[in-house]
Amino acid sequence: MELIEAIRTRRSIGRVKPDPVPCSLIEDILEAAVWAPDHFHAEPWRFFVMEGEGRSVLGEAYAQIALQQQPDLPEGEQAAVREKHHAKAQRAPVVIAVGAVLPEEGDVRRREELAATHAAVHNLLLAAHSKGLGAIWRSGEPMYDVRMKQAFGLAAKDEIVALVYLGYPAFEPKTPPRAPAADKTVWL
Repeated sequence: MELIEAIRTRRSIGRVKPDPVPCSLIEDILEAAVWAPDHFHAEPWRFFVMEGEGRSVLGEAYAQIALQQQPDLPEGEQAAVREKHHAKAQRAPVVIAVGAVLPEEGDVRRREELAATHAAVHNLLLAAHSKGLGAIWRSGEPMYDVRMKQAFGLAAKDEIVALVYLGYPAFEPKTPPRAPAADKTVWL
């Protein structure tokens, strides 16, 4: 697949088949991710690949965050909440949490390291697409909770920047039209 074609045709795939993804494909995708632009050459990205029962790490983090937000929930209802949030981690055969190991200080440096890690996620998504896999970059409030960082052994100063759900596409995505670059460009 040509690069421009991959960029134009990659779409978020939220529904994937339960079929396992070979480790060799995951390794190829991660190898592409680490070639992202990195201004300070710090390679701040960290990848936490979850398959099978390993996805319970994410499910338990989701559940702990949800239960903490409902401290007065009766014990009988807690099990249902826990089950619901554990199920979120089972939506794909592979989930890759992407973290950024960040410096303690220096707002500009922190922003640069986050940008590099976001670029690594984009490389990962393009590589997955080129290998015939579907993926979606999920985020949301739980991703920013300290419990999510702790689930993956990250320090309070670090960040989770993506939860990438990965598998073989269960449908053919539509390619919505995009405004031409000229519509969004100012030449000075």
